[in-house]
Amino acid sequence: MELINQFVLAGAALLLLAILASALSYRTGMPLLLVFLAVGMLAGEDGPGGIVFNDAGIAYSIGSVALAVILLGGGLNTRAESFRAGLRPAAGLATLGVLITCVVTGLFAAWILDLGLLQGMLIGAVVSSTDAAAVFALLHAKGLTLKQRVSATLEIESGSNDPMAVILTLVLLDLIAAGQGLPGWDTLGLFALQMGLGLVAGIGGGHLLVWLTHRLRMESGMYPMLILAGGLTLYGLTTVLGGSGYLAIYLAGVVIGNQAPRESGNILQVHGGLSWLAQIGMFLMLGLLATPSRLLDDAPAALAIALVLMFVARPLAVWLCLLPFRFPPREQLFIAWVGLRGAVPIILALFPLLAGVPEAHTVLDVAFFVVLISLTLQGWSIPYLARWLRLEVPPAPAPDARFDLGEGRHHAFLGYRLTPQAQMIDRPASALHLPGEARLVAVLRGEAALTPEAAGRLAAGDTLYVLARQADTAALGELLATPAAPDYLEKRLFYGDFTVDGSADMASVAELYGLPLPEGAAQMSLADFLAARLNGVPVAGDRYRLGNLEFVVREVEGQRITRIGLRIPTHLQ
Repeated sequence: MELINQFVLAGAALLLLAILASALSYRTGMPLLLVFLAVGMLAGEDGPGGIVFNDAGIAYSIGSVALAVILLGGGLNTRAESFRAGLRPAAGLATLGVLITCVVTGLFAAWILDLGLLQGMLIGAVVSSTDAAAVFALLHAKGLTLKQRVSATLEIESGSNDPMAVILTLVLLDLIAAGQGLPGWDTLGLFALQMGLGLVAGIGGGHLLVWLTHRLRMESGMYPMLILAGGLTLYGLTTVLGGSGYLAIYLAGVVIGNQAPRESGNILQVHGGLSWLAQIGMFLMLGLLATPSRLLDDAPAALAIALVLMFVARPLAVWLCLLPFRFPPREQLFIAWVGLRGAVPIILALFPLLAGVPEAHTVLDVAFFVVLISLTLQGWSIPYLARWLRLEVPPAPAPDARFDLGEGRHHAFLGYRLTPQAQMIDRPASALHLPGEARLVAVLRGEAALTPEAAGRLAAGDTLYVLARQADTAALGELLATPAAPDYLEKRLFYGDFTVDGSADMASVAELYGLPLPEGAAQMSLADFLAARLNGVPVAGDRYRLGNLEFVVREVEGQRITRIGLRIPTHLQ
């Protein structure tokens, strides 16, 4: 009993220390996952904590479950419209991109470490996939709002590329154990089984869990637990049957997050906390597993492998896989740089240890080093690179509070706190003209809840509670919310002072603003003109310069550009 209490004390103290240390991230820009990994290493056998932890089996089991929880949370927050812009390029990166990264990195690893070809390729396979935990955490924790085409590609890729890395690792381990030289056709069958079962189980299981939330009457706190237990059941069942449990639980999360289950707001909130708990716990454990003194032995070679991975293998894979989709060069550069490595390479590096491969410790040490370099060099620089490449877009205005009404989420009760910059300041609350069917229900001023008639003129600090349809929330946000964003993302500076409907006649726009009219554009709408000249699927933030004006895509419905901003490009780089 005393030993259990000591374990609880040590675990809780480490968790508390990691959470407190996360303040470093906000003060210094240090990636959060690197903070958690560093705390674990300091608590480990080479650090002041002195905790000895070297059980690869326990580490693999805990890491796998934690990663499954993280993927479920990431899927719940992935909107269906993201697949419009990012599914096809992400699918290429998650399959062919992983293979290219494995081959290039593996050949270099075999040469610099003086290993056999298969052993070098094993290292390449272990570090070949981007990490969902790292990508989700760094893109969202930094408050970045990226162009949808870029963020969707990165998130879908990181959530779906683990099966390919797992298959490559297992195939190479089998070849090393059997003394064979090259994989056979059975590798393709293994890949089809992994992906096929993952797809079917994820999509089907996600719909089943949504159906259960509507059929079962339970306490509100039980619905998030239902999704967690159901998701982990899908993960375990798919894995046992030979499929990709990671792909299944991620896709189940996507289906659930976009199908309006009962208590959806509660589900998202709880799983947001569970995802952070899983990330903290996983990276603390991986930090404990590391032995820094042993990492130094292979440090020069591991550093060279990390640099080849970041500057050669990943950019080459991105360039080849995105070639058919006409991604602009600056977007390709950013996607190549955000090839973050995190927990997955370390978890995959445990496979050789469990299989008894002689070079297993070298594989694990190289994987740890690659993760450290990736989180430090790439993770620290992401916000600055996004700004330099002009890939950020103004954040979508969102309410400060939201309460969905009904099972279909067609209506919501929204709360907006007015800042001193809000448009509504000093206007009579009872005379507000709100979009669509939205209506003001109450004004919270201090501790007093007032009706619109009793509230009088609105003041900074008031919170407006509005009953609205889902279709009206975007327009409400534009009117009432003041999103916190840097000056360079201020909407008038970013989109320009004027907004034009996408159906506007191109010839009329050119005549009105004194623009040159390109050949063949006279009979086109402005939306069709831009769609023909922009790269790939159009998304908000895409730009096209014509004469002395710059067109900036402001809104897109489906694949149709609906609103375009006009600005004088005085701030172009």
